[in-house]
Amino acid sequence: MNRESARKKAIELVSKMTIEEKASQLRYNSPAIERLQVPAYNWWNETLHGVARAGTATSFPQAIALAASFNEELLLQIAETSATEGRAKYNQYAKEEDRDIYKGLTFWTPNVNIFRDPRWGRGHETYGEDPFLTGRLGVTFIKGLQGNGETMKSAACAKHFAVHSGPEALRHEFNAVVNEKDLRETYLPAFEMCVKEGNVEAVMGAYNRTNGEPCCASKLLMVDILRNEWGFQGHYVSDCWAIRDFHEHHMVTSTPEESAALALNTGCDLNCGNTYLHVLKAYQLGLVSDETITESAVRLLTTRYLLGLFDGSEYDEITYYNVECDQHQKLAIEAAKESIVLLKNNGILPLKKQDIKYIGVIGPNADSRAALIGNYHGTSSVNKTILEGIREEVGDEIGVLYSQGCHLFKDRVEHLGERQDRISEARIVAKHSDVVILCLGLDETLEGEEGDTGNSYASGDKEDLKLPLVQQELLEEVLSVGKPVIVCNMTGSAIDLSVAQDSAAAVIQTWYPGAAGGKAVASILFGESSPSGKLPVTFYRDLEGMPDFEDYSMKGRTYRYLEKEPLYPFGYGLTYSDVKVLDATILSDTQEITQEIHVDGSIKLEVTMCNEGSIDTKDTIQIYIKDLESHYAVKNHSLCGFKKISLKAGEVNKYTISIPVRALTIVDDLGKRYIDSKKFRLFAGTSQPDLRSLELTGKQCITVDLFL
Repeated sequence: MNRESARKKAIELVSKMTIEEKASQLRYNSPAIERLQVPAYNWWNETLHGVARAGTATSFPQAIALAASFNEELLLQIAETSATEGRAKYNQYAKEEDRDIYKGLTFWTPNVNIFRDPRWGRGHETYGEDPFLTGRLGVTFIKGLQGNGETMKSAACAKHFAVHSGPEALRHEFNAVVNEKDLRETYLPAFEMCVKEGNVEAVMGAYNRTNGEPCCASKLLMVDILRNEWGFQGHYVSDCWAIRDFHEHHMVTSTPEESAALALNTGCDLNCGNTYLHVLKAYQLGLVSDETITESAVRLLTTRYLLGLFDGSEYDEITYYNVECDQHQKLAIEAAKESIVLLKNNGILPLKKQDIKYIGVIGPNADSRAALIGNYHGTSSVNKTILEGIREEVGDEIGVLYSQGCHLFKDRVEHLGERQDRISEARIVAKHSDVVILCLGLDETLEGEEGDTGNSYASGDKEDLKLPLVQQELLEEVLSVGKPVIVCNMTGSAIDLSVAQDSAAAVIQTWYPGAAGGKAVASILFGESSPSGKLPVTFYRDLEGMPDFEDYSMKGRTYRYLEKEPLYPFGYGLTYSDVKVLDATILSDTQEITQEIHVDGSIKLEVTMCNEGSIDTKDTIQIYIKDLESHYAVKNHSLCGFKKISLKAGEVNKYTISIPVRALTIVDDLGKRYIDSKKFRLFAGTSQPDLRSLELTGKQCITVDLFL
């Protein structure tokens, strides 16, 4: 069913409703209208990395980990799988007349906010710091969720619109001030791609204000840009209880009725929260019209028709046997393998079983299920911690010794114990081992959403880039024993890993790898798989020179504007082999580009790749662009193309990568986007073309100049 047909049906249905019934449908927990055979429907559902919060489902790696795969095809598969499990669960819940929260088909994902500051606790819900990568992965995930059938398989939602990335403690009252250049250059592009290319069905407004306007009632964002400029046709939903913030925290209104009217009149169709309980009173006061209420009801019912919730769909026969089936679990493990980033390797990896009698597994995250799953997770019945994964991998061949080492953040494990009551055990394990796997990091109780974490002093954000003090001490103690140490960092964000980089034999970023992530980590450690993940965020050495967390200027932030050397750069990640770019050639006729500025067009680049190593591996071709003339160009360079590839040892192959003509444009100080130069330089490599990447990899990018 196309949107026009669905809207016609929605208009007809809504025309039969009373004003009270129409208003009732604007709440996330929409009640049934029995006389019209409209069942109750709860709009709130989540599938950030697998269906969440509604019982058993396949648990994939956290979103930031999926971004590290740099693999659009993989994300498409994961989104399709999540939609399949969502349909399987919905079909059965509906038969049971269970219309509870988290059991519908409207998924409030993906989160395409830009991870501009490493302190933000919710950053691991995103696809990283780069607008192009975020946009491409967001579009892919949306297409996978929504499908291409007669009806939508499920409905995706791009969030949180817009200019939203902390601080969590202030989000209900915070005003994000951003200039026109940063707004159009960094904060909006991914949303624009989700709307124009992904045809996303919903957009969620953020809690904060942007330049003085609440994001759930912003004429600039919601009317001028989203609907008028981008042509958005779907529905707009508030973040949860964000409209209440209008009168309680932002102080832009005085009453719930005024808040409801302001949001509804600006185009916020659906209220996650309870402020729209006041819509009828606002209507009676003349603050909102019948026509406005009707239009929002029509938009929402249009989505339900598109999903086939009234007329049935080709997905109604998806059975419950699809939930957490073997095929889906295998995909989750493969996704974890592709997301793991090898940051350092002095040659110790992959481990050789014949050289090891005892392996020590140490750390608060070594046997932690919480460190596998990140936030907005489902409930997996199949869990594999790193300790469990290693034990399964080595079987009876190698002895496994284990120590928790320390608490995740408290100064002791046992309440009556002395400070660092597990650290001597960690030393003992290290001394009796041939090699140590040290599992450090955080979990969703320390970094995450305000109100969801135990990190109450920072409301889910980080105060600095350091590991908790007890873990810093554990790292130093284990390293001091003198055995080879492989550090596995389990976080959803950048951490200062300087000590590990200087002194450990190897460093691995595992992120939150999903419920069965321990199996993937073990597979990487012992060489059954070659690591191929790349960092979707910059790992800074420290916060020195970093703008205030509350400052939304992009100056000095992310790889595009960075003014100092990072510890690990965006796009960086090693493999067990040696993949190189041999050549890069522009296939497109540049004259065609100059005849007309088709910003929606693309430039074809042919890249020749070679695996000069002895191990089969996956890797990522990365293309960056630098405008050589315009003073409006970003300070450094920008990602403009990428492709995940597989190469056997010794294999040479050619790949064609499409670079959007939009990559040639700049954004000026007024927020206008256009081509302002005739000279550009393209860089093709397996990392970005910065000096730190060259130092870490020893590989120079191939450069190609483009003249218009």
